[in-house]
Amino acid sequence: MNAIDKHLAEQDRPFIVGIGGTTRPGSSTESALRTALQYAEELGAETQLFGGEALSTLDVFSPEQRERSPAQRAIVEAVRRADAVIFASPGYHGGVSGLVKNAIDLLEDLRADERVYLDGMPVGCIVTAAGWQGCNTTLGAMRSIVHALRGWPTPLGVTLNTAGVKLFDAQGQCLDAQVAASMKLLAEQVVNPSSVFARRNKKPELSF
Repeated sequence: MNAIDKHLAEQDRPFIVGIGGTTRPGSSTESALRTALQYAEELGAETQLFGGEALSTLDVFSPEQRERSPAQRAIVEAVRRADAVIFASPGYHGGVSGLVKNAIDLLEDLRADERVYLDGMPVGCIVTAAGWQGCNTTLGAMRSIVHALRGWPTPLGVTLNTAGVKLFDAQGQCLDAQVAASMKLLAEQVVNPSSVFARRNKKPELSF
């Protein structure tokens, strides 16, 4: 591969941002998100994770407050240059957790961008809950949020019922083959269309 081909290949590499988790280190939610991002990397994507630890440091989103902390700006800037996003949330009382929703609310800062919010971007959705009712209602809420942000929810939305089941070990490795297969498929549905969008929207600057 010559220098120009290598540069173009790097330009075509999609950038996937993962946002999600809980305040508990090693949560199933964050482990699931990490697994999906790992599969995305295997498919050639560059990824960045904003997990529970990062989200828990964020100030509460306030639309009238124009100043943003470095942590808030990091999320907004990452999504601004992303080709796709994956959201992961626990199901709390049938909806997206406040921790994750607060991070998503920051994307209001993208409303005046050339690409508004998540317009045209594939968005993967992952939900964990102690019961299928919480999984399903939260997934529906998350998809509605993605639609409101003009994103395209992937055909597969992954729901994980964690009631009485250990799906990930202490290192975050998936213990269930079916869950792993779902995460891999979600990654494929995020990465493949985002690669097309990346080629269409990025004009490489060739300087050698």
